[in-house]
Amino acid sequence: MADPSPAVEQSAVPVDRPATYRSIALRIMPLLVICYVVSFIDRTNIGIAQEGLKRDLGFGTAVYGLGVTVFFVGFILFEVPSNALMARIGARKSLVRIMASWGVVTVATMFVQDEYTFYVARFLLGVAEAGFFPGALFYLSRWFPSARRTRMTAIFFIGVPVSGIAGSVISGGIMHGLGGVGGLADWQWLFLVEGIPPILLALVVLFWLADEPEQVGWLTPAQKAAVRADLDADQRLKGGAGGTRTHAGLREALSDPKVWILGLCACGAYTLANAVSFWAPRIIADAGVGDVLDLGLFSAVPPLAGIVAMLIVGRHSDRTLERRWHAATAWIVAALAMFAISFSHGSVFAVVVLLAVLAAAHYSGLTVFYSIPSIYLSDRAAATGIAVVTSMGSFAAAASPSLLGFIQSATGSLALGLQISGGIVLLAVVVLLVGVRAADLKEKK
Repeated sequence: MADPSPAVEQSAVPVDRPATYRSIALRIMPLLVICYVVSFIDRTNIGIAQEGLKRDLGFGTAVYGLGVTVFFVGFILFEVPSNALMARIGARKSLVRIMASWGVVTVATMFVQDEYTFYVARFLLGVAEAGFFPGALFYLSRWFPSARRTRMTAIFFIGVPVSGIAGSVISGGIMHGLGGVGGLADWQWLFLVEGIPPILLALVVLFWLADEPEQVGWLTPAQKAAVRADLDADQRLKGGAGGTRTHAGLREALSDPKVWILGLCACGAYTLANAVSFWAPRIIADAGVGDVLDLGLFSAVPPLAGIVAMLIVGRHSDRTLERRWHAATAWIVAALAMFAISFSHGSVFAVVVLLAVLAAAHYSGLTVFYSIPSIYLSDRAAATGIAVVTSMGSFAAAASPSLLGFIQSATGSLALGLQISGGIVLLAVVVLLVGVRAADLKEKK
């Protein structure tokens, strides 16, 4: 009898799947998390810089809010094209392109001279950063089956609260310690120092990551085959009976009503994200914290609660394979926290505690929610579908900062803006629970 072929021999080798996925996670997740941390720091550092911009360039709250909005305009316009390009050239090269571009734009922001150059810089940052978030989620879908992906998404999302902690402290420290050095203002040093890391990380991504498990040498052939079998099983499950859930790119994603439903849910998620990422420093400052270093330290407190909550909720969601109610419950808690903050009346302790509750609910809900598109969509449509959902959410992200900025300028308080934002989040909860059925999110254990 002839000897078995090498392929048959490899398929007969037992594979420790948990150990295999741990190896993959240890190889790729730390770098992705670091990249996401730097991404969010460069996106949100104007929350700390706004005090210096107000002092030196006369920027009021409305200018700041519109600057946040303009970022999302560029982000929206180039999100889907960026991910369409990624589907052609691969996730690794796309992430390199995106990171190097946003680093250059961040450094260039130190040269803004008035509100118009500020708006241009923010728009270009949105253009440069477009595609990073959905691109990273798509990259995870190339390595982890859906039953393991929410845990990886939760780990990836650690970058958001970590950026809130590290970014607030680092940004406050830069502005506190370097203001006036070399003739540069504190906010100029902020953009210069924080624009260099993504350029360096782009080179690390280029030489460290690979697009597919089959392309690496640190997995055995048997491990590669096991991972590929798990990913292929995911795709067969998504196809369903008669292939009624099969998608094929942008046209199919845009014609699928569930993509639009998830996009409407993302509007609530992004409205919530802006309240946490962009307005927390202003809320704390309005409560009576004036020193920029103290402002950075207080702004770092809420994300700590977010890290713990998102890991616990993400793990529980994976263990139960339940997504809708995990996300919905978190968003309900977040909306209630926003209403409570609007009535806190200047107590620093109450504001920081409520912001911690808000951050914990936001990060845990976002982690679970963004596991839903990659579970539902097929491999061919994942990058585009996630980009469509993210782009729709970005419309709310573009509108809400200007809304809150103008409301504060008109009323002298963020209270009404926070209440309106909380109402939008509750509407997203209704859309999620009514529009997405549990049967649409069946997964293989």
